[in-house]
Amino acid sequence: NNKFNINGMVWEYPLTLVLMVASAAIGGTLQYGYNLAIMNAPTTFIQTFINETFLERWDIQLEDYQVTLVWTIIVSIFSLGGFTGAFIAGPMTIRFGRKNCLLLNNIFLMSGAFLAVTSRAAGSFEMIIISRVLVGINAGISMNVQPMYFGESAPKHLRGAISLSSAVFTAFGVVLGQVVGLREILGSESCWHYLLASNAIPGFIQLLTLPWFPESPRYLLIDREDKEACLDALRRLHGCEGQSSELDEILAEQAQIKGMPHSRPWDLIRDQAVRWQLFSVIVVSSAMQLCGNDSIYFYASYVFKEAGISADKVQYVTIGTGSCEFTACIMCNLLIERKGRRFMLMGGFILMTVWAIVFTIALSFEQSISWMPYLRMTCIFTYILSFGMGPAGVTGVLPTEIFNQSARPAAYTIAGSMIGLKDYCFVPFATVCLLSAVYVGMFLPETKGKSLSAITAEFHKLNFKGLDPSKKLISAYPLFM
Repeated sequence: NNKFNINGMVWEYPLTLVLMVASAAIGGTLQYGYNLAIMNAPTTFIQTFINETFLERWDIQLEDYQVTLVWTIIVSIFSLGGFTGAFIAGPMTIRFGRKNCLLLNNIFLMSGAFLAVTSRAAGSFEMIIISRVLVGINAGISMNVQPMYFGESAPKHLRGAISLSSAVFTAFGVVLGQVVGLREILGSESCWHYLLASNAIPGFIQLLTLPWFPESPRYLLIDREDKEACLDALRRLHGCEGQSSELDEILAEQAQIKGMPHSRPWDLIRDQAVRWQLFSVIVVSSAMQLCGNDSIYFYASYVFKEAGISADKVQYVTIGTGSCEFTACIMCNLLIERKGRRFMLMGGFILMTVWAIVFTIALSFEQSISWMPYLRMTCIFTYILSFGMGPAGVTGVLPTEIFNQSARPAAYTIAGSMIGLKDYCFVPFATVCLLSAVYVGMFLPETKGKSLSAITAEFHKLNFKGLDPSKKLISAYPLFM
């Protein structure tokens, strides 16, 4: 279906745009969610493999804590790879373009999958560690490049919904990883190495399909100065209607930044003209990492067992957590162009604050009230729903909309790098969510349906508030000098 209803108006857009989104996301942000989820099922099998490897090589029987240490390195080093990927994503998009960057990113993925599938035969847990680093780099690049590609390729009235597709596919990746990791599929002792390498299949799909779709129109015109290729991309992605207005907006941005080099992360930090844009991205991106959603996933199995669900059934109930976020992201996708970015972010953070408080109360009274485990289980699902309907989706849209072409890669680099309390472990999460909602409400302008120049003008008022116009710093936006 190539029709989209916004505020009672039905917009129609080419099927090419829909297929491009699916192709880029299947080998892109879907990988992030998938590679997080598939590590739960083979935990015991990989820990046994680690112990056997030490016995065979060095005749050493590891203690439980030592096996857990090696396992922790395997799991957590994925984040280090993601951090690295976020830093190289910006330079890669400038040099190779958005689409080609996603295609080249599969080198990391395929290399990691090869190491994972051969690690068992080689008797090397180190190969699994290197594999996790490589797929982490892949995830870090795709999480930053894909929203940029979508935001620059989508028509203005669908920019938020199309960009938010990145979060939808991330959540779908989590559900898919949970399903494929079931014991009946690849989560068994004999198949765990195939499970770790199964991420190659979405990568192959992207390699076969994405080359048929156009590059970002903004990249083609502003960075490569290829107007004909830009027009062709607009024609294929947007259709005939609205093509002229989109081209005019890109030409205006090109004139605005003409002759300016691409900004580096440290350039943005020094530039007063993007101070509030940068601060907004850092605050919201940090809040998404610190709001506790990942901790909820790790804590879910324990909560379900406490509620009386048997250990052999927990894996099936856990799929419901991923399904919750997937459903919430789809709902956010439908609402973002109607309600706006600020509303969705504030609403999500406020709801998460409420459920974190309820969760803390339930933890405090679990010994005295029998039905508290069921309340905690409810909080698991509602917290994930609130996350999916706001921060999970909208955060990735912001850098595309509040930075211009020369600053956007560096902005995504900074956003991507933002990556003992017992009963009161959710109190700091609630604080982060509440403060983030207040910040969004007070300082982040609405960007729905506005041109990039209009959005920049609103931030310009914040950046130079109270300053003498004659003493304004030289900024990255000559239009306002």
